Amino acid sequence: MEKQVSFQGPTMEKQQSFRNGATEQQKSFRGIMEKQKSFRIAMERQLSFGGERKRGKESPGKRGDSILHLAARGGNLGKVKEIVDKFDEKGIKDLLCKQNQEGETALYVAAENGHSLVVAEFLKHLDLEIASIVANNGYDTLHVAARQGHLEILKELLHSFPNLIMATDSSNSTALHTAAAQGHIHVVNMLLEIDSNLAKIARNNGKTVLHTAARMGHLEIVRSLLSKDPDIGFRTDKKGQTALHMAAKGQNAGIVLELIKPNPAVLALEDNKGNRALHVATIKGRPQMVQCLISIEGIDLNAVNKAGETALDIAEKSGSLQLVSILKEAGATHSKDHGRPPNAAKQLKQTVSDIRHDVESQLQHSRQTGFKVRKIAKNVKKLHISGLNNAINNATVVAVLIATVAFAAIFTVPGQYVEEKTDGVSLGEAHIARKAAFIIFFLFDSMALFISIAVVVVQTSVVVIEQK
Repeated sequence: MEKQVSFQGPTMEKQQSFRNGATEQQKSFRGIMEKQKSFRIAMERQLSFGGERKRGKESPGKRGDSILHLAARGGNLGKVKEIVDKFDEKGIKDLLCKQNQEGETALYVAAENGHSLVVAEFLKHLDLEIASIVANNGYDTLHVAARQGHLEILKELLHSFPNLIMATDSSNSTALHTAAAQGHIHVVNMLLEIDSNLAKIARNNGKTVLHTAARMGHLEIVRSLLSKDPDIGFRTDKKGQTALHMAAKGQNAGIVLELIKPNPAVLALEDNKGNRALHVATIKGRPQMVQCLISIEGIDLNAVNKAGETALDIAEKSGSLQLVSILKEAGATHSKDHGRPPNAAKQLKQTVSDIRHDVESQLQHSRQTGFKVRKIAKNVKKLHISGLNNAINNATVVAVLIATVAFAAIFTVPGQYVEEKTDGVSLGEAHIARKAAFIIFFLFDSMALFISIAVVVVQTSVVVIEQK
């Protein structure tokens, strides 16, 4: 505890000075943002222009591609020139404005597939509005080239239209954001060389390029951004999180070490919930990141967030024995061990949260128990039906055998032929039919036959009904 260094004072001063500096930078940056606004208006006008324009005769492919789209997609420069040569300047622009079913122009398709020579040919005949047309996925030509990492195409586009570098999509992401998210370090370096202020542009959620690179684990990009502006690590998003908070959610411990090099005071920065980087790494269950953070000299292991929890409290609450072991070995303690005065509102909120958690757990357990009971009842019912059907089948087999024997017995009864001549009976004539024994046999045999047949019919019907 004695080795821990308090960053609170320097941190607050740094944040305040950073905010003041950021305010001045924002004022000087208004001109750039105005350019972005007018640029978006131009794109919206071009989109409506492209939607209302009637499409000429073309040979659509699976995506609704025109012949020029197909040539651009395949990188066939000769075919592209052949098509372009058939039109005048206005006709060429009309052709380059055409969009397929995905909203892609021929320039977009060529840029996406990395055909720099085709892009260079198109740039001879189009203007900024055509180059700024946005596809259905929200990307324009510059963004898709940045996403794919096509450096030469980006150079061609920016050489022809330098203002295109300020283009943003619906989330206010620049091409720098797009390239950084994909880890294209060569593209990032090129864009920063043209205009380092791109790194200061935040998306709608407040996240800068550094936030994105830190979260995605792109170490080289983080280094490049910090080399241009070391103070960018103090920028926070709408949740109050810095790039260090984002890095703590990931898996690359090297980024954490890189982010604290310019100023270790960033370790003490808290988000809107009072969580520091160590809290975030613990919440996300990142043992490697927790191990990295606690190894940094001067880090406060027992910092308390707005919920009144230290990193150890969070680890025990999550049930991660590995994190608990790591933190305890480093000397972390619970918030209650610090003798801090309890916050009644926080305690009430925590109690309500615990009760809610317990109720939800009980409800979940009840649902699982009910599901198991229904499953057992269903299995018992199946066994009952199966046993009933087996009994019915056995009885049916017996009834069929009885009916078969009874039916055969009628035709195999011995006639008892007369061996001596007697009154009323000729020699060799059967006379058993007149005897009482035969009549009784016939009655019982007939009863057995028809009852067995009835049993077979009834049992078969019962089996069918049970199966339904």
